[in-house]
Amino acid sequence: MTADPMTTLHAFYLAEAEYLTEGAEFERMAAHLAPDIVMHQAPSLPYGGEWHGHEGFRRFIAAMGESWDGLWFDEQQFLSADDRVVVHTRGRLRARRTGRTLNTSLLQWISFRDGLITEFRPYYLDTAAVLAALAD
Repeated sequence: MTADPMTTLHAFYLAEAEYLTEGAEFERMAAHLAPDIVMHQAPSLPYGGEWHGHEGFRRFIAAMGESWDGLWFDEQQFLSADDRVVVHTRGRLRARRTGRTLNTSLLQWISFRDGLITEFRPYYLDTAAVLAALAD
């Protein structure tokens, strides 16, 4: 029996936090990702584009880490239907080079298959504000 999407997502978020903050093994996070995972990011962002597979996801996390050195989720709301979850997150990011903190919100459309995450599609409230926080 495969895990339901919410169970998988919460386990992924926990493994992701441990990877980012404690240096946990990438494989703990990857265990919740389908081999053909796709991360979509707005093309205008420094880590924009599509990232494919576990190795692509690893490179995405590294690229994101080059931009941000702090990430806090202040509030999250979840809507789940079949093999999809929509997450609304209000949170803060701290830019690595500028030290600026961005208060923002984000919607993520997350797809699942056989108990694994197959796709992330984030929708930023304001990509211009993201770029401004990162700009020197």
